[in-house]
Amino acid sequence: MGYARTYASAVLWRGRVPMEPADFVPDWADRPRKDKYFPAAPHFPLPDCPPGPAAAVGRGLFGPRGEDGFTLPLLGGMLRDSYGLTGRRLGVQANSDLGTLPRYPHANFSRGTASGGGLYPIGIHWVSGPSGPLTPGVHHYSTPHHSMRRLLTGDVTPDVRAALGGRADDCDQFLVLTVKFWQNAFKYNSFAYHVVTMDLGALLETWRIWAGAQGLRLDAALWFDEERLGRLLGLGAEEEGVFAVVPLRWAGAPTESLAAESQSAEPLSAKALSAEPTGAVVRAVDQERSRTVIGFETVRRIHRATLEGAAERPAEGVLDTALAEAWDRLRAAAEPARPVGEPVTLPEPQQTPMGVREALRSRRSSFGRFTGNPPMTAGQLSTALAAAASAGRLADCQEGPQERSLTRLHVFVNHVAGIPAGAYAYEPDGRTLRPVKAGPQGWFLQRNYFLDNYNLEQAGALILVSAPTPAVLDAVGDRGLRLVNAAVGATSQALYTVAPAAGLACGVALGFDSVSYTEHLGLVDGEELPLLIMMIGQEHRSPADFDHAIA
Repeated sequence: MGYARTYASAVLWRGRVPMEPADFVPDWADRPRKDKYFPAAPHFPLPDCPPGPAAAVGRGLFGPRGEDGFTLPLLGGMLRDSYGLTGRRLGVQANSDLGTLPRYPHANFSRGTASGGGLYPIGIHWVSGPSGPLTPGVHHYSTPHHSMRRLLTGDVTPDVRAALGGRADDCDQFLVLTVKFWQNAFKYNSFAYHVVTMDLGALLETWRIWAGAQGLRLDAALWFDEERLGRLLGLGAEEEGVFAVVPLRWAGAPTESLAAESQSAEPLSAKALSAEPTGAVVRAVDQERSRTVIGFETVRRIHRATLEGAAERPAEGVLDTALAEAWDRLRAAAEPARPVGEPVTLPEPQQTPMGVREALRSRRSSFGRFTGNPPMTAGQLSTALAAAASAGRLADCQEGPQERSLTRLHVFVNHVAGIPAGAYAYEPDGRTLRPVKAGPQGWFLQRNYFLDNYNLEQAGALILVSAPTPAVLDAVGDRGLRLVNAAVGATSQALYTVAPAAGLACGVALGFDSVSYTEHLGLVDGEELPLLIMMIGQEHRSPADFDHAIA
């Protein structure tokens, strides 16, 4: 048994058996920055590209993808709407940081993509070759400035193509996603790896929706020669990791220039794309704010485990076969011994014409503002569930399953018009809620939530995301832990994005007793893991709020 299964079990039981070090207390005064800082690196502002009128949330979630390519304004727009800072918020809510938010050092700046604990640890690097608008090199996206910081000059895209093992031999533009573990572990210690792998999926899902709304296709890779890319970017092997590579199909010369960085885009030659890897290394080093940086052995062990076989992409069909067998077995085992009630068929999902930019900039966590009066409609619930279920396959990921979902959804209905209160298993193919537990569930939900920032009974519905993590690990190895968690993170981001378009508030939480949910729903212990709870519903009208847009 690989270490990933041990780690997944520790996460499952952490509500009852704390993960080591159990006595760890974050030093908030010595916290790291939310973004890497390269003081000596020149930075070049990115242009913006507001999505067009046809770029609606519904199209991004379910619409067809085309073969068009990115331009510099499109890339700038996607980065700003996903990870760029878009506003400062001061809302009266139930989270524990409310008293510090008015102070500028603790200001809460909003972004389009959700992140566990609001920490945003994903680093975005743009490795550009000769077909793009910049002098070839490696750039790091600076989220506070919406700009690119140049870390290396020269075409190193052959190194990226070599790391991908021939899967992007016609591409010379790549987004490379990295994680510096301390940016999350300073708060979550050993739990950090679980959180950051979900953050990865949330960001990829934002890009899937944003690009899909433009009719563009992304094709992220999670299996590649990670050690090669880590050396290229100058990452410390135990402190940072490379978690995804996204080849970008490029449309040609940009419509705008980046001052001195601009150059005309010449057509690529076959010779240029067949160049040998350079072996170059980024020498620029980010400036760490924390005086004391702690390395957690559990994080190191699980990271080493997921590096094994990183360049050995799973064989086609293996994951779908494993998921089909696992879900058939797990669903049959979780079937109630006696009928609980009649299945509920949900109406067709609502149309969501709201633009993807508007939806992403409206995204926020409700934090205690839910109210059960008025209740949600069944149409709103159907819309939310369809969006969440659409993310379970990681559709724009090369190693994601082709047919089967990595996740399953259960719904705890509290206040939905026309649907009896109870716990249900959601079957997306028929838009059906199959009853598992009858009657109000608020007592169970609140008793098994660790924090004080939500009254779960007041949410219109709570959606539980579970996954057959052990079956995936058996099929594709320990690196499959990243794949599963990315699908869960993607599910949360899909729900967050569709919620404002459907007229709903939303919140997501990790602080719950997973074992209690397993027992309550009759899931197979240790085989189907409850990984995330997501709340949707109505909010109190006219809340005390301040929202200052900066983008």
